Amino acid sequence: MAARAYWQGQIRLALVSIPVEIYAATRSGAKIAFRQIHEPSGKPISYEKVAEGVGPVDKDDIISGYEVSKGNYVLLEDREIEAVKIESKKTLELVQFVKADEIDPLYFEKPYYVTPADDLAEEAFVVLREALRKAGKIGLGQLSIRGSEKLVALKPCGKGLLLETLRYADEVRKGQSFFTEVSGEKPRADLLDLAATLIEQRSAPFDPGEFHDRYADALRKLIDRKAKSKSKKAILEDTEEPAPRSGSNVIDLMAALKKSVGETGDAKKPAAKKPVRKRA
Repeated sequence: MAARAYWQGQIRLALVSIPVEIYAATRSGAKIAFRQIHEPSGKPISYEKVAEGVGPVDKDDIISGYEVSKGNYVLLEDREIEAVKIESKKTLELVQFVKADEIDPLYFEKPYYVTPADDLAEEAFVVLREALRKAGKIGLGQLSIRGSEKLVALKPCGKGLLLETLRYADEVRKGQSFFTEVSGEKPRADLLDLAATLIEQRSAPFDPGEFHDRYADALRKLIDRKAKSKSKKAILEDTEEPAPRSGSNVIDLMAALKKSVGETGDAKKPAAKKPVRKRA
């Protein structure tokens, strides 16, 4: 089944308009979702709208509310909310360009692939892609869709473009308020050197295929076993857990780093050959 475009429109750079299509780059279906089930009957549980102190309520009596203080709500009707929604536009105008490393990773939210809408749009699309690549810049704009307006960043991605939605400034917490109790002192040079050596020994190009969600894998195996089993219960496999630490809770950081560096180094070295004894 062909992927469905998340958005269709045009990217505008000054007087140049490029028809494009945008597709989600991630899959939500990869996650395992559960339903609550009534065990005796095997039927799924449905939810009823209930008001505190009133009980079940009619759907037509439900209205949106924003809590301005504890238990105090401003009530808004659907028509009032609709009236302030941003009109969905079919144009994404690039209004600013910044260096790729100027945007803190905290602001990046969700990625989308961007492709030219047709053959006629391809030439201008490729020019924009290569101009961004040559300049080492990211294009910024605001995309109006489904009643809201999203801040987005556009950058080259292979033969295409990658659009990433960004969080607005008021959606990101400032990290320094969480780090006030962390010491700002420099560590000992020998500890720092050992840690740097350990990082260097374990450095490798990033390959996302090397990492797996072990919890999701275990859940799928459990679901598969139960689906094939006639019993309602499946035998759980034992999982290895690290042995509990013995002795003092105070960790000798120097000893731990030295041991880690030694183990990593040994793992990379080929096994030493035993010396051959000469016959007398």
